[in-house]
Amino acid sequence: MSDLPRRAVTRTVKLAALPLGYAGRATWGLGKRITGYSADLVGTELQQRTAEQLFKVLGELKGGAMKLGQALSVFESALPEDLAKPYRAALTKLQEAAPPLPAATVHAVLAERVGEDWRDLFEEFEDRPAAAASIGQVHRAVWHDGRVVAVKVQYPGAGEALVSDLNQLSRFSRLLGPMVPGMDVKPLITELRDRITEELDYGLEADAQRAYAEEFADDPDVVVPHVVYQADQVLVTEWLEGTPLSEVIAEGSQEDRDRAGQLLARFLFGGTARTGLLHADPHPGNFRLLSDGRLGVMDFGTVDRLPDGLPPTIGTALRLTLDGEAEEVYSLLREEGFVKESIELDPDAILEYLLPIIEPASVEEFEFSRGWIRDQAARIADRRSPAHQLGKQLNLPPEYLLIHRVTLSTIGVLCQLKASVRMRDELEGWLPGFLDEEEDEGAGTKVPLSK
Repeated sequence: MSDLPRRAVTRTVKLAALPLGYAGRATWGLGKRITGYSADLVGTELQQRTAEQLFKVLGELKGGAMKLGQALSVFESALPEDLAKPYRAALTKLQEAAPPLPAATVHAVLAERVGEDWRDLFEEFEDRPAAAASIGQVHRAVWHDGRVVAVKVQYPGAGEALVSDLNQLSRFSRLLGPMVPGMDVKPLITELRDRITEELDYGLEADAQRAYAEEFADDPDVVVPHVVYQADQVLVTEWLEGTPLSEVIAEGSQEDRDRAGQLLARFLFGGTARTGLLHADPHPGNFRLLSDGRLGVMDFGTVDRLPDGLPPTIGTALRLTLDGEAEEVYSLLREEGFVKESIELDPDAILEYLLPIIEPASVEEFEFSRGWIRDQAARIADRRSPAHQLGKQLNLPPEYLLIHRVTLSTIGVLCQLKASVRMRDELEGWLPGFLDEEEDEGAGTKVPLSK
């Protein structure tokens, strides 16, 4: 593969292979059952083949196809175990790796964007990529001053590939939807498409990463690599050595899981409060657990600019819900547009809908688990349940869409980690409105976790 498959017709055919391929495998499975194989055996093999094709197609296409795969991968913990198992490995692969572009293509991009003498900037440059993501791949190198660096090179044609993919994937959203019970995939695809321009601009990414790196310089809990060099479609940052969060999820000790989970929650709320930027791509491939216990954070291509931090409405609504103030919660949600003027709802029913979801904020320490998030997803997805009926009547204002997705994604990762997290501590320390005005005066500082 010398380049991204850029022609819309080529990419459409490959994406269309997902539902068509599933139909073909279902027919194959029926044939096997007719010839005497058990339903369980055939079902498992069918799901495994589907998972393998999902990774192959989304990984090779990269662009928006792979980005959607990465976004979905953090929600796999919400799936019932019999469905999740065959998809888990395939989707998790998308967090860390994908079929790489050839070295010749990478060299051509560097020559065009940096200059024919691009090699003079490096003492060493490894042609084999260390990681491949949705719109670019990363190479390990040594900068001319001796620093080990990560060189992110954008795939040729990434922009048009993103647009083509997300337009086509929206047509298949019903097929993908059942993979994430309780979540409508189509708005996710629309929101990803709206972020295309920003993510393709490595200048914007460099600015966001500089802001984070400056704020977190010498931080006892979080490390953000400094930007070393930036050009069109090329970004060079300090190299971050550590254990990928996907490995912590797969085989980490409980101590490491708990620490990574606590710091991930701290970064979500504290990072936004301190920088005015929300890191909006919280899949495990963007995080490392360093040997000194700190959390390393990468990839600032997608951020939400919130100069005043997270909206106080979120913290206030959480506090009022936990206090059982149904009428006040209802009034606030209506004022902010979560309940449209044309709809009347029962305030007590809204409280019953919200309380199970915000359980992690109601206790001193909460043990996140796949079972808990599956229960939440099933409760909201069940068309017969009051929660499902009420949820259909609630509205998500556009300004909260990305915040909502990032929060759900982070919770999905915490459940994959099976981490015990003092979530309430982070909310009290960083989320505006969560404490009342008198309590809130001391918020905004956190004691480092013990190593």
